[in-house]
Amino acid sequence: MPLEGKVVGLFTATNAGATVVEVEQAHAVPGKGIEGDRYFKHTGAFSDRPGDGRDITLIEVEAVEAAKRDYGIEIQPGKSRRNVVTQNVALNHLVGREFDVGDVRLRGIRLCEPCEYLEGLTKHGVREALIHRGGLRANILNEGTIKIGDPIRA
Repeated sequence: MPLEGKVVGLFTATNAGATVVEVEQAHAVPGKGIEGDRYFKHTGAFSDRPGDGRDITLIEVEAVEAAKRDYGIEIQPGKSRRNVVTQNVALNHLVGREFDVGDVRLRGIRLCEPCEYLEGLTKHGVREALIHRGGLRANILNEGTIKIGDPIRA
């Protein structure tokens, strides 16, 4: 696993099913998520399901590229509905580990496997194309701002 990657995209959506919007920076709050995002406001599709790993989600840009290469499924990184798009970071290896995204400390909790809901919002085949590489669910450990271009250090 590379020791350092970077943030190449940041996305939020105001409500369940709403269009994701790319932002230049995002304010991360422990136990709440990304300010302005659907899960921060408890208006996400799965907001009624409590538990760890609901603060922030990440996905590798390489996984999105692999979906196109291996399955012919082309989606824009933000359409994955993950908050942070990373580059050069093996996210699956961060389950159970703490890591930094810029000045914000996160703890990887579990994989963010693709689901039927995601496939319904994107296109048929996304679920299969992103299985075991759909990203990471994490807890935010300290308040701070994440910006595009921020380093990711494991």
